[in-house]
Amino acid sequence: MKYLLLLSLLVVGACRSPDAATERPGPEAAARAFSVDELQRRTFDFFWETALEDNYQIPDRWPTDRFSSIAATGFGLTAYLVGVERGYVSRGDAAERTLLTLEKLWSLPQGPETSGVAGYKGLFYHFLNNDDALRYRDVELSTIDTGLLMAGILSSMSYFDRNTPDERRIRELADQLYRRVEWDWSLNEKGRMSMGWRPDRGFIPAEWNGYNEAMILVVLGLGSPTHPLPDNAWDRWTEGYEWDIFQGYAHLNFTPLFGHQYSQMYIDFRGIQDAYMREHDSDYFENSRKATLSNRAYCMENPGNFVGYGPNQWGLTACDGPGSLDTVRQGKAVEFFSYRARGASADHIIDDGTIAPTAAGGSVPFAPEECLAALEHMWTTQYDRLIGPYGFKDAFNPTYTYGEGNAGGWYDVDYLGIDQGPILIQLENHRSELVWNLMKKNPYIRRGLERAGFTGGWLTM
Repeated sequence: MKYLLLLSLLVVGACRSPDAATERPGPEAAARAFSVDELQRRTFDFFWETALEDNYQIPDRWPTDRFSSIAATGFGLTAYLVGVERGYVSRGDAAERTLLTLEKLWSLPQGPETSGVAGYKGLFYHFLNNDDALRYRDVELSTIDTGLLMAGILSSMSYFDRNTPDERRIRELADQLYRRVEWDWSLNEKGRMSMGWRPDRGFIPAEWNGYNEAMILVVLGLGSPTHPLPDNAWDRWTEGYEWDIFQGYAHLNFTPLFGHQYSQMYIDFRGIQDAYMREHDSDYFENSRKATLSNRAYCMENPGNFVGYGPNQWGLTACDGPGSLDTVRQGKAVEFFSYRARGASADHIIDDGTIAPTAAGGSVPFAPEECLAALEHMWTTQYDRLIGPYGFKDAFNPTYTYGEGNAGGWYDVDYLGIDQGPILIQLENHRSELVWNLMKKNPYIRRGLERAGFTGGWLTM
């Protein structure tokens, strides 16, 4: 196939006039060609251009207008640092935007009221109104989303290290915001953090227990100098771990890929180990490599016989979907979902044919060859419906051909902030290790890891 393609290109080239042979691709052709630079630039633009005008929070999704997401705002703060290093914006402009964001977060009211506040005990509500950045409806005070916001805040603290008024103020505000969070307040009687709290109902029964996206949350709680988690918090966390084999890869399983990505956007787990990983002669980076490859292997096997799955078109994680529909396809019952945490692991499988580019994009450091090949394939073959001004739209499902406009499959219209972040940040970690190296310098991250029992690797430096 490659030989035939090359031969056809040579024939076409031979038929061109001498002038045509020296022509350069036009702007549109260049934009359609895949490159990591182009993908990063467009994904950065999502955070820079869609940040809300009056409060600088990042919308949960765009162009659908709903509310802002505190986790996406954390990713946005880190995105600005990538933008400076890649030359997309000046350091001064990024510092100004960061300072305005932190000033707003610090000034937002906190308290136990059901409305009119943005948070309580230093934590923030999961979603905030677009206009006043206060609690959206009755959403929960979210521990994990506060953790991801604080990770972004601490990345700003470590990056803006110059002796200028703006950068000094950024460091001061970042420190104050982090120190204000009462991580220990969220502990239940088992010594584990609740997933959230509502003023009229109290703490959510669900707790953070076992391997998932909340590693960064527990590390942040352990690193706090003001409201730290107790010494046994990491032990309580790892009690729920389950090591298993999936698609031939023995590893600590978690079904959607975002759970393997979020913490490692900020912490370089290569070569550092806690007691659990020492026992299994592994580390969390290697664990995520196996999770990524097993997710790809499952899609290649494609037991649901969904359209388009293959070695360069794969990736199951939390994302938008075509909508709720129960139907029969090829003689088998199939259920399609709207937003859902899709994935495949030894624990369970949630798969309706929906592929999310952030699954491969956020896993690039773990399996660069396979992930970059997938991104390039999806960019070049699905460009007209999947790619837009901010890079990859959130998801697509070639199998879903039900309803008006879906004859060629379903394609999302939105970008999601929490799915854009892993693409931009993990591509940068793969290319320069920027965010990993920043967080290695942060004393709170180092303290949290050491209190969790991590040793070896860069922690010995």
